[in-house]
Amino acid sequence: MASVFQQLREDIASVFERDPAARTTFEVLTCYPGLHAIVLYRLAHALWLSDLKWLGRLVSHITRWLTGIEIHPGASIGRRVFIDHGMGVVIGETAEIGDDCTLYHGVTLGGTSWTGGKRHPTLRAGVVIGAGAKVLGPIVVGAGARIGSNAVVVKDVPAGATAVGIPARIIEGTAAQAREAQAARLGFSAYAVSASDDDPVALAIRGLTDHTGAIDAELVALRARLAALEPGGAADMAPRQGGG
Repeated sequence: MASVFQQLREDIASVFERDPAARTTFEVLTCYPGLHAIVLYRLAHALWLSDLKWLGRLVSHITRWLTGIEIHPGASIGRRVFIDHGMGVVIGETAEIGDDCTLYHGVTLGGTSWTGGKRHPTLRAGVVIGAGAKVLGPIVVGAGARIGSNAVVVKDVPAGATAVGIPARIIEGTAAQAREAQAARLGFSAYAVSASDDDPVALAIRGLTDHTGAIDAELVALRARLAALEPGGAADMAPRQGGG
C-alpha cells in the first residue's frame, strides 16, 4: 500500500514539474484526467496480471468513459508518466512506456498487425510525444527522444533525437534544427509538413523559412554594425517587437 501512495505522490509531483497551469494538489487530484487515467490503469493492470482480464478490461472501459483516455490493461507503463490534457490518447495492449515520459492529447501508440505478439511501440525513459502524434508498430523510441505534433512514426527513433513529419523523419544537422526553430518563431508548426522532395508546397515553405531566417540574421548583424558606428545607438537600433 505504501508503494501505491508513493507512486501517487510522484505522479502529482510530475504534474507540477511539467504543467505550469497546475496550482494546488487538490486541483491536480480532482481536475487532471491524465492522472485519473494513470491511477485507474494501475488497478486495471493489476487485475489483468491476476488473470482477471475481463474485469481489467471493464475498469479500462470505465476509465475511457470518464477521462477520454484509453489504456489497455495489458500495457506496461513506468513511473512518473504524465498525460497532459489526454483526450483521445490511445495506448495499445503491448505498448511499453518507460519512466518520466510525457504524452499530449490525441497521441496513439498503436499496432500495425492483427497477429499476436508484440504489436505496439516501446518508449524508453524521458520520451515526449506531441499532440496528435501516431507511433505505430513494434518500434522503439529511444530515451529522451522527442516526437513532434501530428507526426506519424513507423520506424525506430534514436535516443535523444527529434522526429517530425508524415511519415516522420529525424531532424539532423544544424540547418534542419534551425529551420524548425524558425518555423516555431513564425507562429506555425512545421511538424505536419512533408519533407518529400516531390512536394512543391513543402519545398516552397522550407525555402521561405530558410530565407526568412537568413534575413533575420543579416538584420541582427546590420543593427550591430550601425550601433557600433554611432555612440548611443545601441538602444535605438535594438530590434523592435513585431519585426522589421
